[in-house]
Amino acid sequence: MIRRISLYIFASTFLLMAACTQFPALDSRATPELLAADYPALVPIDPLLATATAGQIDTVKTETALTGRVAGLQARAARLRGSVLSRAEKQRLAQGLR
Repeated sequence: MIRRISLYIFASTFLLMAACTQFPALDSRATPELLAADYPALVPIDPLLATATAGQIDTVKTETALTGRVAGLQARAARLRGSVLSRAEKQRLAQGLR
């Protein structure tokens, strides 16, 4: 109960402080040239949609490329998992440790 009251007091104090702040003067930021400027020209949406669809990614090509890359990386990983030393080098090292 006390927590609920203290939370209510905190929230109301915070909201009252936020309500007392000065609103920024945004009108002074607009220059007279900007205020006198014409509205931008509206363009047809069809050319915009055509360029948007032209830039789409082809999922079949992407999947094929990624599948090939995965296969290459798995083959490289298999080669890297192999032994670094040859059998003769391993025997020579084993003899040196004795």
